[in-house]
Amino acid sequence: MRAWRPVLAFAALSVVLAGCGSADTAGTTGTAASAAASAAPAGPWSFTSGNGEVVKADKTPTRIIAHAGEAAALMSFGIKPVGIYADESVKTDANLKDLDLTGIEILGQEWGKIDVEKAAALRPDLIVGDWWPVEKAYSGLEEGVDEKSKKLTELAPIVGVAQGKSIVDLAKGYEDLAKSLGADVDAPEIAAHKKRFDEALAAFKEAVAAKPGLTAAAMLAADDKVYVANPAYAPELLDFQSWGLKVVNPDSPDPGFPYWENLSWENADKYQPDLILYDGRSYKPTSNAEWGKKQPTWFKIKAAKAGAVVAWPAYWLHTYGDFADELDNLTTAIKAADPNIGD
Repeated sequence: MRAWRPVLAFAALSVVLAGCGSADTAGTTGTAASAAASAAPAGPWSFTSGNGEVVKADKTPTRIIAHAGEAAALMSFGIKPVGIYADESVKTDANLKDLDLTGIEILGQEWGKIDVEKAAALRPDLIVGDWWPVEKAYSGLEEGVDEKSKKLTELAPIVGVAQGKSIVDLAKGYEDLAKSLGADVDAPEIAAHKKRFDEALAAFKEAVAAKPGLTAAAMLAADDKVYVANPAYAPELLDFQSWGLKVVNPDSPDPGFPYWENLSWENADKYQPDLILYDGRSYKPTSNAEWGKKQPTWFKIKAAKAGAVVAWPAYWLHTYGDFADELDNLTTAIKAADPNIGD
């Protein structure tokens, strides 16, 4: 998707287009949740996709091809796809971390490149991918992908939940899709999954409330620029804002690609947050120190100099469990952050 464009451009970063999952999350999205699936209802079947289109079929789809994050969402409710296409290696995609992919055909491991011939051999009756309103396209099928890859949509109807104002809404949308496909969304394993999210959210809100003056900026460093994320196009950041965290809204997002404001390295310190939320798709524990060595102006950002940097789960979350993990990490960072660093 085009939300990945700045990351895709940074070959020198050896960027991983994902954040960080956990074994606990995988347990609930993989083996444990498989018992939650029930036999698919015979049909007829319909679902209102993220673009507003109502997709109908005479019988409930059972042979599903899904984009990686969306596959993880379905698997968290016990719906196992026959094929997956991803934007990177399935071994590093945070959505798929520790999931059992046995018996699932891998149709692509690079953004915009899908093996449609292999997909056709799977005889799919449904394709699932997020709907991206800005691009008016589904995941992996946006402008710039191989034209051959777009032929995937000729194999079966495509549906997906829209990327919008909240990851919670996104997760709920895939819960509704899974239910329509026959999942028992009230199974004990899934209830436990949601409870863990609720507990993580309560702890996050408590930590934020304890530091009402704390500010944060979601950022990504690259060789040529520093990018500041625009919460208006990042549902995770909108969630954080709705829960009380003061995430910076950049003044001048790129008009042609409003996910980010692009800053030259000379202006890297335009914003002075107390905490940097670093794009988790390229974040590693040494990121902050490495950028300080490569570009000394990085350390003109006071939070960077203080080491107040934590991974932000940029554009990949799809499940309650993964969101719970990320909230736990952010809560720890918020508790440790100095709300006066950016002053």
